[in-house]
Amino acid sequence: MTGKTGEPKMSSLTEARELLREFPVADGHNDLPWALREQVRYDLDARDIATDQSAHLHTDLARLRAGGVGAQFWSVYVPSDQPDPTPATLEQIDCVRQLIDRYPGELRAALTAADMETARAEGRVASLMGAEGGHSISDSLATLRGLYAVGVRYMTLTHNDNVSWADSATDEPGVGGLSAFGREVVREMNRLGMLVDLSHVAATTMRDALDASVSPLIFSHSSARAVCDHPRNIPDDVLERLPANGGVAMVTFVPKFVLQAAVDWTAAADENLRAHGLHHLDTTPTAMKLHRAFEERNPRPVATVATVADHLDHMREVAGIDHLGIGGDYDGTAFTPDGLDDVSGYPNLIAELLDRGWSRPDLAKLTWQNTVRVLGAAEDVARDLQSRTGPSNATREQLDG
Repeated sequence: MTGKTGEPKMSSLTEARELLREFPVADGHNDLPWALREQVRYDLDARDIATDQSAHLHTDLARLRAGGVGAQFWSVYVPSDQPDPTPATLEQIDCVRQLIDRYPGELRAALTAADMETARAEGRVASLMGAEGGHSISDSLATLRGLYAVGVRYMTLTHNDNVSWADSATDEPGVGGLSAFGREVVREMNRLGMLVDLSHVAATTMRDALDASVSPLIFSHSSARAVCDHPRNIPDDVLERLPANGGVAMVTFVPKFVLQAAVDWTAAADENLRAHGLHHLDTTPTAMKLHRAFEERNPRPVATVATVADHLDHMREVAGIDHLGIGGDYDGTAFTPDGLDDVSGYPNLIAELLDRGWSRPDLAKLTWQNTVRVLGAAEDVARDLQSRTGPSNATREQLDG
């Protein structure tokens, strides 16, 4: 239930904040490291997140506290057309490490589910890393192991473009899902304890990964295709398989993935950027100026907290409460829903779900427990596999020809 202004009733918001103090948000995806690279080339003095960065970023320490965030998978993303993706990914990893070292009272490095719980007990934000796109390993299982060794705990199999061994949701079909080498990547990730992330991948890749994996999978920032028909979202037949797999689908807030009316508008806005020689994912000041001018001429359909809650209601009905999480994609999107404007907005979503009848135990699973469980389960699988199986040295050329 909401008030006249569309904001949650104060009683629900108070209850939401109380819940988040005990079971904070473990968010699956935040692109702050790439925003820092794009805006200031990792000059952390110029974007000191200990100070108010609302003019530049969706994320700073005060707003993380206000939002009840207790764990964050920081995306160590580089574009899929990056000429040297592996060094650039290492730069992103270094950025996260610099942030953790710079703000030790607020952030805590986390590699395991136990580390997440320790951070929660200390009142710090457990800081984990996820590599967004299989291009970051340059077709090398040794590089995959190297990323795990320096702290990466999930890898999204593709970004917006195919890799040679896996199809993306937003590219033309290449190998029809996962190739033989792609299945080997999944198996090696299982052996390491690195979560396989299926956001951005084609539905064929989702199904192939579910077939190949013996460890729970995640969607770090994806919503329901039945509610908003965008290829980045998860079809119901895939959601239905999550209980058997044990995985978690983390709903995202990106308007063009959650609001059907925003899909067509975004396509036109993206084309406007490309017409000016810019990448459609560009969030630099120049790109945002062009976005604002486009929006003045073409008013943007506005998603709300209720829009995101509609996805969660559907995903809970199909997959069950034990398989849901949250992955906002802050600092990786030009636009956000009303009420979820930045990382301080999570209590508004929890309040909306309370008003829809979600119980406190269910919300604790959504915000914290499911994500901790899935990482811990991946660690258990890895211990078993490592006791029986050594590292794979297979190459793409050997397996795919």
